[in-house]
Amino acid sequence: MKKVNNSSCENCTSRGDGIFCELNIPEMDEVSHHKINNTYKKGQTLFIQGNHPFGIYCISSGNIKLTKTGLDGKETIVRIAHGGDILGHRSLFTDDHYSATATAMEDTEVCFIDKKFILKIIERNPTVALSIINKLSRDMGSAEKKLSSLHQKNVRERLAELIISLKATHGVKDGDRWKINLKLTREEMATMIGTANETLIRFMTEFKDAGIIEQEGKTLYIKDEEELLNWANINY
Repeated sequence: MKKVNNSSCENCTSRGDGIFCELNIPEMDEVSHHKINNTYKKGQTLFIQGNHPFGIYCISSGNIKLTKTGLDGKETIVRIAHGGDILGHRSLFTDDHYSATATAMEDTEVCFIDKKFILKIIERNPTVALSIINKLSRDMGSAEKKLSSLHQKNVRERLAELIISLKATHGVKDGDRWKINLKLTREEMATMIGTANETLIRFMTEFKDAGIIEQEGKTLYIKDEEELLNWANINY
């Protein structure tokens, strides 16, 4: 982890997706003055499951995976956070310890704001509280959707659904296809849909043979989104 000079929240590239986007300039400057900017290299940990939280983390750029370790020592990816997301916000209203471990998936810039200050901001500005509630609600909705998918869908459908969700958060148009601008290992993708590596590889091959996706190294491309939606059993 490397501490960097404080940059202004007003100039943050992810400001529009963050919880402080509705603040006026003086209030935003106050947040900028109190936050701590850190840059994490790929593989570095922001916090560890079971540790006591002291504030929230705002992601300016990069991607962070949150993983849970079970009693058997098996690690599962809970979700992937990116620019504009916040981490540790559940602890603002509870005394719970971190329920997951946060690890940088690439060079990532993150701002830390201590709990005492963020609570003061919430008391003064209800829009920040509403933004945090919105984040919590979306997190809960995603968790419920994932739980439902694990119980009601087969592996093929879950894999197709995962790729669709990655397109929504990390998709970049690349000619007549979509590029997933996030590199995941087979092991990471397998844990995200609750299956074995061998099963994941088999269905990835099936998707490629059907002309739905293609891969160049670790980079994944969607060639036929409509068919992928059909395989995911999703109706939009």
